[in-house]
Amino acid sequence: MTTRDGFGRLLVVSAHAADFVWRAAGYIAVVTAAFGEAHVVCLSYGEHGESPGAWKQPGMTLDRVKEIRRAEAEAAGQVLGASMHFLDQGDYPLPDNEELVLELADLMRELQPGVILTHARVDPYNYDHPRAADLTLRARMVAQAQGRPSAHPVLGAPPVFRFEPHQPEMCEFRPDVLIDITPVFDLKQQAMAAMGSQEHLVRYYQDLAERRGVQARRNGGPAEIRYAEAYQRVFPQVSGVLA
Repeated sequence: MTTRDGFGRLLVVSAHAADFVWRAAGYIAVVTAAFGEAHVVCLSYGEHGESPGAWKQPGMTLDRVKEIRRAEAEAAGQVLGASMHFLDQGDYPLPDNEELVLELADLMRELQPGVILTHARVDPYNYDHPRAADLTLRARMVAQAQGRPSAHPVLGAPPVFRFEPHQPEMCEFRPDVLIDITPVFDLKQQAMAAMGSQEHLVRYYQDLAERRGVQARRNGGPAEIRYAEAYQRVFPQVSGVLA
């Protein structure tokens, strides 16, 4: 399934070390189960604002929180069959600078993904998330620039999808695609269980997957669908037919 032009190669850009698990672990597992490649880029560990469980431990330090978060994300990635990339840029706030855009762009050129997943465009509860989404699109643009020097070939035009935010009704998120994750839902559960620093989110995303599964069936999906993930397309789909 994985080819030189990037077909079957998925890139997920996550603001923090657990975002990809809650929002896209199912599709990551779908890709790797079909012998595709999945690469997850964590722009930060979420050490300041996304690690309440770790900070509750006595004597905790910032470096130790980073170690815990990295270990959790690596364990989740191993369950899902994904390759992990940690940029350790810091969070709350996630920085926005040219160096980060260029680093991400060069990684895109190196990996040549066929599909890119990232955050919603808006999130009034967590500005790191839309910043990660903006960085992703800007890096994609730079990676496509013929005149930008790199050791890797220019990027084509991989479609970009936004995964579902925690409160979609507040984030201008309207699903365009519902992905059946029923066959791999056990892997998503295992990946979520690895994120001990945010274990309070597990039940929420289990329930969300079930609700999206109901919607998938009501929108013409097979009756066998029980769990699904929702995605929003950034660019138009190019096709010879409407389906």
